[in-house]
Amino acid sequence: MEVGEFVKSIGKNSPASVCLFTSHRGPRAREATFEPLLAQRAVDKLVETYVDPSMRDMCYNSFLADDVNVAELVSIAETLPFLTERRVIVLHNAEKLESESAGKALHLYLENPCETTLLLMIAPRIDRRLKLFKLCEKHGQIIECPELKGDAAIAWARTEIASRNKKFVGNAATLLVARSGTRLSDIRNAIEIVCNYVGEEPVIQEVDVIAACADVAEDEVWSLTDAIANSDTGLALEKLRALLELGKNEFEILGTVNWMLKSAYFVASGNTAKMAPFVAKKHGALAEKLGKPKFRDAFALCTKADVMFRTTGVDRALALELLVLKLAAPRPQPRKS
Repeated sequence: MEVGEFVKSIGKNSPASVCLFTSHRGPRAREATFEPLLAQRAVDKLVETYVDPSMRDMCYNSFLADDVNVAELVSIAETLPFLTERRVIVLHNAEKLESESAGKALHLYLENPCETTLLLMIAPRIDRRLKLFKLCEKHGQIIECPELKGDAAIAWARTEIASRNKKFVGNAATLLVARSGTRLSDIRNAIEIVCNYVGEEPVIQEVDVIAACADVAEDEVWSLTDAIANSDTGLALEKLRALLELGKNEFEILGTVNWMLKSAYFVASGNTAKMAPFVAKKHGALAEKLGKPKFRDAFALCTKADVMFRTTGVDRALALELLVLKLAAPRPQPRKS
């Protein structure tokens, strides 16, 4: 079940005794994604629904799987609640107990979970072939919490701002997500900043977003430019992946790399009259690294990547990584005579 659907059912349908909040992999996705804020808010709503604040000390426990005493956790889960209908236990990083050696006692519990205990497990990444997942699937409920992209992230931002009795007007929501990226914690932080900026005003406009929120993606682009110029392949890949995680699609990133190379070429050619001084300065190191003769090869790499994107079934993210690696590779030093 998808987490949004699950949250709507809280309070209407009784949840399973075991709920596993984990990642989701789409049909064509390279890997599964996990949005921790969606999982945490679902867990928080369950706790709010099933734990009486006055009884919290007696019927609620939270553990981190990294250092939990599994036998103690199971003992608490098997103990009947006192003066309340349910005992609620939250287990973070549950994937740490996937192995038989680490999680044997928990696995045995999951074979026959206690009906009066609500065990909520959060596992950002989990191997669906292993026993922990299969037991949760058989005797409990799997709730998938995928990252939100594009329109879904923008819709989430609109809902979040509405909960603060404010609303976006025009393209303010789209602009905020473009500047913050699509990680919900980053969107939430950006909303907090822009709400503090507008104060009591009930609406948030594009000018407010521009004034209050830094463009995270722009910062990552400049960091990628510097990493390529400094031949730091590791950092270049890190910044590329950061842009992908911010929700930038592969064609957009390829266009950015192409713009980066064009700007550096103008600097190398001394043709900077129409460039902002800041932009020219930021591309100076890349222009020096490539040198005017090497730009033809660099542009050819971009063109080849674009053709691959449009005419083949290539993994676009992987193709971008190869492109960035080639551009960031150290320039061969001339041999000494």
